[in-house]
Amino acid sequence: MKYNILIGGAAGQGLVTISHLISKLLQRQGFYLFSNKDYMSRVRGGHNFIQIRFGDEPIDTIEKKVDLIIALNQETIDNHISKLKNKGKVLADISLVSNDARVCNYSFVEKSKELGSHYLINSLFIGALFKSFDLKFDKLESVFQDLFKDKELIKSNLEAFNIAYDYFNTSFDSIESNFTDSILISGSESIALGAITGGVGFYSAYPMSPSTGIMAYLSKKQLDAKIVVEQAEDEIGAIEAAMGSSYAGLRSMTGTSGGGFSLMSESLSFLGVSEIPLVVVDVQRPGPATGLPTRTSQGDLSFVVSAGHGEFPKVVMALTDVETAFYDIQRALNLADKFQVPVIVLGDQFLVDSKVTIPPFNFNKIPIKPCLASNDFLRKDYKRYEITEHGVSPRIVPSLYDSLTLIADSHEHDEYGHITEDPDMVTAQVHKRMRKLPYISEKMEEPIYFGAEIPDVLLISWGSAMSPISEAVSVLNESKNVGALIFKDIYPLPVEFLFKYTSVAHQIINVEHNFEGQLAKLIKQETGISMTDSLLRYDGRQLSFEDIVDFVDGRNL
Repeated sequence: MKYNILIGGAAGQGLVTISHLISKLLQRQGFYLFSNKDYMSRVRGGHNFIQIRFGDEPIDTIEKKVDLIIALNQETIDNHISKLKNKGKVLADISLVSNDARVCNYSFVEKSKELGSHYLINSLFIGALFKSFDLKFDKLESVFQDLFKDKELIKSNLEAFNIAYDYFNTSFDSIESNFTDSILISGSESIALGAITGGVGFYSAYPMSPSTGIMAYLSKKQLDAKIVVEQAEDEIGAIEAAMGSSYAGLRSMTGTSGGGFSLMSESLSFLGVSEIPLVVVDVQRPGPATGLPTRTSQGDLSFVVSAGHGEFPKVVMALTDVETAFYDIQRALNLADKFQVPVIVLGDQFLVDSKVTIPPFNFNKIPIKPCLASNDFLRKDYKRYEITEHGVSPRIVPSLYDSLTLIADSHEHDEYGHITEDPDMVTAQVHKRMRKLPYISEKMEEPIYFGAEIPDVLLISWGSAMSPISEAVSVLNESKNVGALIFKDIYPLPVEFLFKYTSVAHQIINVEHNFEGQLAKLIKQETGISMTDSLLRYDGRQLSFEDIVDFVDGRNL
């Protein structure tokens, strides 16, 4: 059983605080939950809302229909009452009006003032919510103790909770909680923790929504993790600082969104020719230009695959969900190190701003694999760009050996790193670098497949679209044979599963959050496989599982 809560109001009304409290309480009580926020690019005003789904089974996506709405302003009722299920309920102050019988008004504002603080309204709403779902609250005091250090403040919040809990009636069937060993974590936090676990020693970035959360978390943990976090003057400075740090021997990473990645693209070519490993995270938002800074998108794929002038090997990956983001960032760091290439990791606003309950991470699942040359390269004829069969040359840290000089710049070079325009050497160096691609391809993971063993309808997508597609496939397979292929390693494109499942499916539908169907275009370019239909959304909002179900059902597939 799953329930869906929506909390709506203007920026500055405390949505983040009340949603955090509700999420922590539900997690501590042992529920699975998934939350995501829809917010405008402004400090105050506008209309924002946060959805929290919780239940007794894993949840990793949003739902359109809502069981309970907490309305902090009139706009929330006006905008979302149509989403309320027939047996749903709205909690609202007596100052807010509606003719809908499902709206339950209470003097939340006045009562909080009587209790001594307007901020106690959060605990009043939470008390009403917990009574509505007949939820246990034995973990309530511990959550308040974590949030409030003042004993009187804890006491007053407990009082407010109990007043509202005693006033309201139960409206929904109760459910049991059984996920007691869980953590509640956001996509940004998962990426940051993955970077720390993967051995990152330096992270530089310029704040750009929606990627800023990664830097914010790393900066809070940098002393404990013994890493350096640098807020650069701009995105060019960010990638070049990270490039210099990597050249000096530290595992390094930078992050941005589409506009910042555009500024970084010239430096990608520098990374390519100088063979310096680096992980670059692009947390996508809708463009062009500033676009929609706080919304979600998958519009950067085509640009990222071809980013950087000239030809050089690179890796492009996509994060599919909050839990595996932790492990895939570590994989990205290993790939960059092993093949001495830039690895571009695509996320999006939906993923980084989502919070979900998951099992605790396994910090030993992905071993750190540094790939510096061993001491046997302590010789006078050391060649940084030595021509090798696999394209990877021995790499050392500058100044590690007194007798060796390491040369790197943006020009084409010979095996020692000296600038050259000799056509034979230029050709040899291009071939050397591009020989990495077949070996990189061997390390690319096949897309995730789930659904019917032999699908009549095959959904193809990538990244965080996996979340709604997963639930949609479960619903659709009650009456159909539907499967889904979700790519997380995109370039070089893994093709084994692609040929396997497209050869048996009668309908192939690409599902993406962009206008052009960019993954479908890449698949057609690399394999000749064409889609028979497309479900594309590009208004800055994530597809729900209901959207996908309705699309497939509507075509009588």
